[in-house]
Amino acid sequence: MDYTNDFSEKIQEIENIWIGMPDGTRLAARLWIPESAYRKPVPAILEYIPYRKRDVKRLVDEVNHRYFAGHGYAGVRVDIRGSGESEGLLKGEYLEQELSDGERIIEWLASQKWCNGNVGMIGISWGGFNGLQIAARRPEALKAVITVCSTDDRYADDVHYMGGCLLGDNLSWASVMFDRNSSPPDPAIAGEKWRDLWMERLDKSGMWLKDWLEHQRRDDFWKHGSVCENYEDIRCPVMAVSGWADGYSNAVFRMLQHLKVPRMGLVGPWSHRYPHDGIPGPAIGFLQECIRWWDKWLKNKETGIDKEPVLKAFMQESIHPFTSYEQRPGYWLGLNDWPSEKVKNRRYVLYNDHVLKTRRSESREPKALWVQSPLDLGMFAGKWCSYSAPPDLPGDQRNEDGGGLVFTSRPLDEEVHIIGMPVARLQLKVNRPVAMIAVRLSDVAPDGKATRVTYGILNLCHRESHEDPKKLKPGEKYRIDVKLNEIGHVFPKGNQIRLSISTSYFPLAWPPPELVMMHVYGEESYLDLPLLSAKGEAVGAFGPPLGALPSSEKQVIHAPYYEWKVNRDLIADETEMKVVKDEGNYFLKNIGLEVEQKIEESYSVRADSLESVRAETSSRKSMKRGKWHIMTKTHTVLTSDTRYFYIHATLDAYEAGNRVFSKTWNEQIARDHL
Repeated sequence: MDYTNDFSEKIQEIENIWIGMPDGTRLAARLWIPESAYRKPVPAILEYIPYRKRDVKRLVDEVNHRYFAGHGYAGVRVDIRGSGESEGLLKGEYLEQELSDGERIIEWLASQKWCNGNVGMIGISWGGFNGLQIAARRPEALKAVITVCSTDDRYADDVHYMGGCLLGDNLSWASVMFDRNSSPPDPAIAGEKWRDLWMERLDKSGMWLKDWLEHQRRDDFWKHGSVCENYEDIRCPVMAVSGWADGYSNAVFRMLQHLKVPRMGLVGPWSHRYPHDGIPGPAIGFLQECIRWWDKWLKNKETGIDKEPVLKAFMQESIHPFTSYEQRPGYWLGLNDWPSEKVKNRRYVLYNDHVLKTRRSESREPKALWVQSPLDLGMFAGKWCSYSAPPDLPGDQRNEDGGGLVFTSRPLDEEVHIIGMPVARLQLKVNRPVAMIAVRLSDVAPDGKATRVTYGILNLCHRESHEDPKKLKPGEKYRIDVKLNEIGHVFPKGNQIRLSISTSYFPLAWPPPELVMMHVYGEESYLDLPLLSAKGEAVGAFGPPLGALPSSEKQVIHAPYYEWKVNRDLIADETEMKVVKDEGNYFLKNIGLEVEQKIEESYSVRADSLESVRAETSSRKSMKRGKWHIMTKTHTVLTSDTRYFYIHATLDAYEAGNRVFSKTWNEQIARDHL
């Protein structure tokens, strides 16, 4: 990304301002305002997240919001109640209090003398979620939203569950928030009461992992904040953005299909990052696209963005498998509607001889092909949501295919371009009442290397409903549809298409309570691919990735360090994945604050012992200014048996080297068809 300070507007930066809520709680905001706005008011762009504007997101906020201010908008970053310097408690995601506060913030912004009464919301991840959720509440001043790496369905497509299966990212995300919730406000902003606020957070923020595990089906807990419950609640224009390596790309396609407002979808090769900082590349001039969007819907300028293809998707071309990429080869595809008439279904039959073919032979008899995967199948799957921090993309799928049931096409005699959702339509039976299935679609090169294109997982108890799961009858034959994640991909001529089926996918998903033998019926099972059957629309060239030059200075004391290792103990027959995400030690010169943070994760399993499945995370965070020095340590262990999940967690906080707080959790949660 390139940085610029060449703006037509002079910018006033306000380090902190308090926004009062009806109950007297004060929320902390950081502002970037064009100086001319006090004479000629401008729209405000709100980002509303719990990720600490003062330190953790300081430079990122400056890159984005200074850019908006330089182009005639007021950039506003607010810490959610109970996070950063904001008062109160943060006790969960997207709670009613958060959304109600968001409405009050928008009212406050619209009433400021430098604001013309029009507000837009932007955010990645949490801020993308609540942008949609607040839009569904229809505050009068909110005129447009840009939602990045977010979802319309908190159960079906979020970090907690996928296809009714418990995700490993559920624990790692809980650990991130465990760490963030234990951090104090900065005394330089909060004043003398910083310590009281900190102690309240430590004691009362709660064990979020327990909350999430207590809701294993799609109940009211998850319906709250899921805008898919009624898309028509949203009345303002929406730009939905994600990346193929992100965990949230499916939501873009659903929102394009179901929203009844002006909308645009943008999906690149990126992981969970803003597209101007997109990895894998190519990164694009996303902030320029944001300005075009804001200019159209907040300033009523004709920018042409509303006349461009409703979907702009990067079609990834074939590449050898690796756990991280700087760039992905491919091209941009434009489609004027979604679903598109230019996408047709192509069906492949799963043959008894493990071959995928587009024609079915009527003379062949169905045959039950069996699979019982090793519990450590999935160690090369990467993360559910790639952050491109440690190398967290899937590796060569040959490392996993040996434990699965595999079907491979003949070498292709022409390129195959797909865009949309592949579906595996399988006839199968299992020998246990609770089972899961993982289905992977891979691109196999002539040298045999297999790159995962997309995948899907399904808790078979959720085959009919996520709200009302039903156990399976062992030995009974079922028709099961496994939906794979939406994808844009080009299979080149001479490569092969491979479908791989397994009964486990750990640690991406937690295993069932018993080992499962699955029989899949060849000749009666199919793979449906969404084939791009005609040329798409032209997509104009994006500008170069660009952001505002940060006004803060970050001095690195020791650089970040990332580790991602899979270890196999051949004597104990134990496999362990270890992840280290050391964010390093750095000094923020402008505010005189030294920050250090490190998170470690471990996922392990021994042989076929389901009770050996274990996930463990720990974090350590330190903040220091002169004699003021605080540190927090968190540790969480998740295990299970056939009936229960078990959580053991500890939180310790230190001030000037002395432990000032300690708390322990021991929780037992019954498994619910999981």
